[in-house]
Amino acid sequence: MAKRYGVSESAALLRWAAMKSLGSALIVPGKPWHNGTVDSWTGKNHENCLSIEWFHSGAEAMTIIEGWRRHYNTVRPHSSLCNLTPTAYKETATGQNRSATLK
Repeated sequence: MAKRYGVSESAALLRWAAMKSLGSALIVPGKPWHNGTVDSWTGKNHENCLSIEWFHSGAEAMTIIEGWRRHYNTVRPHSSLCNLTPTAYKETATGQNRSATLK
């Protein structure tokens, strides 16, 4: 989970994570620049999904976020991937879709 928190929110999140026996993975607390890719994705997710939705339940949040994730990976082209979707780029890069890459 990545989010842009202030000092007090970060401290509260770290206490909550400790109570749930969760740890910090990939990013040292307070150093989000150590993983710019995740931070970039999190920012896009927040701007395009979380900031425009009001969730009434955990199930509703999971459904809406999963729909956004699928759209992000299978429909939305990414300029960093030669304007392909991540799914199409992966297929091209791994040779899973040879007929499309040989045309």
